[in-house]
Amino acid sequence: MERTTQVIGQSHTFMGALERASRAAALDRPVLVIGERGTGKELVAERLHRLSPRWDQPLIIMNCAALPETLIEAELFGHEAGAFTGATKARAGRFEEADGGTLFLDELGTLSMAAQDRLLRAVEYGEITRIGSSRPMRVDVRIVAATNEHLPDKVAAHEFRADLLDRLSFEVVTLPPLRARAGDVVVLADHFGRRMASELGRERWEGFGPAALDALTTYDWPGNVRELRNVVERAVYRWEKAGEIDEIEIDPFQSPHRPGARTARVAAPSAAPVADIEDPVVACEEGPSDFKSRVSRFERELLAKAMAEHRFNQRATAEALGLTYDQLRHALRRHELLGAGA
Repeated sequence: MERTTQVIGQSHTFMGALERASRAAALDRPVLVIGERGTGKELVAERLHRLSPRWDQPLIIMNCAALPETLIEAELFGHEAGAFTGATKARAGRFEEADGGTLFLDELGTLSMAAQDRLLRAVEYGEITRIGSSRPMRVDVRIVAATNEHLPDKVAAHEFRADLLDRLSFEVVTLPPLRARAGDVVVLADHFGRRMASELGRERWEGFGPAALDALTTYDWPGNVRELRNVVERAVYRWEKAGEIDEIEIDPFQSPHRPGARTARVAAPSAAPVADIEDPVVACEEGPSDFKSRVSRFERELLAKAMAEHRFNQRATAEALGLTYDQLRHALRRHELLGAGA
């Protein structure tokens, strides 16, 4: 519970990818980890290092997309004093820092062609040369690289070196997105929920209620595990009632007051009769006449009409009614309309 780098899951697709990484860990060969954002590529890279014979040597991490192109080569290979403006003293690069251990290159697909050329030589011959130096030096580094791009397509578009891809893809571990990991959403949500409850000092973890579990398991999670963790932790800290957490907000930016949102203008009093309103929903002609019953009947008819108008697309209906996706689903469930249009 104290570590934030745990690899959690039980689905066959996820366990298969993890098993492939574990088998490749013992071999002193490059490994390419591929997956969408938030699928845990860095965690798998750490696993590859910890299960390798280099486990007690440095694991150096470099995000290739976090640096401007002009500095990437200096970061990778180091530089001598005076090599360029601002280089007041010599500095070792990431290859030297990782000597004897593992160098994890995240967002590999963003490397410039010039940096790819020098990286290929380092991988091929185990030699690097600091910028501003003519003296090559030997390094013993295992490369683990990660990307969320299909690198063969970049090779075909002449944006990535084919020979470098050949050298780095001894083994390729493709991590499945969360939507393809059957059952893992609930397992991960429970883990993140327990940890957040513990962080908040709560004595018990009550878990999630039916509405919350429904919201968690029916969402596609484009941001994968990272997005799920944010949603769950936010739900736990916002929940102030006793018992199971039964309210989930997927999109924290959803608000009628968000910048750029269209807000309804309050119309000035008009002499136009009510009959001029186009196709109004009528809920006062039949059935019980008390206020609550009429309001409930009106709400049900409004929901049914809006769902039909939007071809039973719940997200489009929610946006049209100014509701969040979760608010709409709760309302549909309350009026027994959740299966409408199925």
